[in-house]
Amino acid sequence: MNKRELFKALRQHRKLSEQRTFDFEKNKAAKYIMYFVTALMMIYLLMFAVSFALIANSLRTMSSIEFICSMAPMIIVVDFFVRFMGQQTPSQIIKPYVLLPIPKYTCIDFFLTGQMLNSSNLIWFVMLVPYCLMSVLFSYGFWSCIGLLFFFWLLELCISQFYLIVRTLVTDTMLWWIMPAMVALIGVMPCIQWENLSLIMSSPSLLFDFDKLVDFYANFGTGIEEGHLWPYLVLLALLTVLFFINRKLQYSHVMKEVSRVEKITTIKNPSEMKFLNRFGELGLFLGLEIRTSMRNKNPRKAMISAIVLTVMFSLIIIFTDVYDSMYMANFWCVYCYAIFSIMTLVKIMANEGNYIDGLMVRKENILQILKAKYIFNCLILILPFILMLPQVFSGKWSFLMVASLGVFTAGFQLFLLFQLAVTNKQSQPLNTKFVSKNGIENSKWQFIVEMICMLVPVVAVSLLNITLGDIWGYVIMFLIGVVFIATSNIWLRNIYNRFMKRRYLNMEGFRASR
Repeated sequence: MNKRELFKALRQHRKLSEQRTFDFEKNKAAKYIMYFVTALMMIYLLMFAVSFALIANSLRTMSSIEFICSMAPMIIVVDFFVRFMGQQTPSQIIKPYVLLPIPKYTCIDFFLTGQMLNSSNLIWFVMLVPYCLMSVLFSYGFWSCIGLLFFFWLLELCISQFYLIVRTLVTDTMLWWIMPAMVALIGVMPCIQWENLSLIMSSPSLLFDFDKLVDFYANFGTGIEEGHLWPYLVLLALLTVLFFINRKLQYSHVMKEVSRVEKITTIKNPSEMKFLNRFGELGLFLGLEIRTSMRNKNPRKAMISAIVLTVMFSLIIIFTDVYDSMYMANFWCVYCYAIFSIMTLVKIMANEGNYIDGLMVRKENILQILKAKYIFNCLILILPFILMLPQVFSGKWSFLMVASLGVFTAGFQLFLLFQLAVTNKQSQPLNTKFVSKNGIENSKWQFIVEMICMLVPVVAVSLLNITLGDIWGYVIMFLIGVVFIATSNIWLRNIYNRFMKRRYLNMEGFRASR
């Protein structure tokens, strides 16, 4: 079998892979939701196309090609982070092929090429094509439009390869987030006024001249407009370097994961957390929750990610006035609380799916696990509360807002997320990073609950603040949270009863997805 035939066979396998999975129906439902989100995104991109075209047509200082090229940094940042919603790395989907008698680099080349030819790399054309028709075609001609679109296609391919490198390295350690931060810093270096470097502490705004940044990236548009090859050669050279770095990186990580040898660890202090023994079985499972979050790579990484995001948003809110409006304050406060719960509970019972058979041997084990999880996640909310206190001390937010939304999250938000314990039936590896079956989110219920947790509280508290005032609005949110906390034993038992009614279906799913 030559390389062309092998590529064709691998492509056919990937087409059939979703239909062969245990949760094919659930994947279909999630796919329809993603279609809806994509359609909504396209509508927004069309709106941006019209807005940018109107701005470009009214400018006298730069051409329409230069203008859209000056927007490249914004497109790069948005595109990079949107890819984290679902795009997998080749090392996540290569497991069925690594033991076959075929060249491993051939598999990597196929998946990397497939990522570059994926239709997701054309999503920005929904904005760029109408923009070209409205602002470029009649002023600069057909070939200028083609050149501009080709330039942005190459840019998308570079973003795709860089994303795969970052996504792969970040799974090793969160410290690799320093790399995209450094790349972003290099990207804005043209706007830094080095002569004002001494004024960074007294007036940071004097250090940056964003007009210089716009002019720097507009030069690519000038090159396209004048028919030069250097804008394309720069991106082709960058794409080639990123491709070969990515190729080597994906191969090394796949081989390391496949040939991974489990390390034998000894517990130095088996009597730790003795204070939980007084709570009996509940204390045992609470200790299990704490140890899982501290010792296992995937749960620990989710916790660290939530902390980093909360700290980052807190710093932005404290040192800027971008989010000073009441609506944005409510949104970010809810988000900082919800991110902890969502990252740990949206796949509730997925960790226990690895040893679900042992948990089912004793009556009401699952109920005790649910109670332990609820207590643990309520205690975890103390961490974002502490991280958001600087906003209170700086006068940006009120203490009543932070406290009431925290209690509301502990009550209503956790109530919603715990409902997923009934429908979740996919186990999640505790330590395996790459070659796992659960690389992306694929449950419609998980998606729906996430959206409710993020949007409903913000709308509710905003309406209450408008109609009843800030104080009474937050008091009502606080009381709603208290009601759900006080009735937690009732709704946790209800979840347990519903879980037990479909326990055999869930156990089958947990076993099939290990």
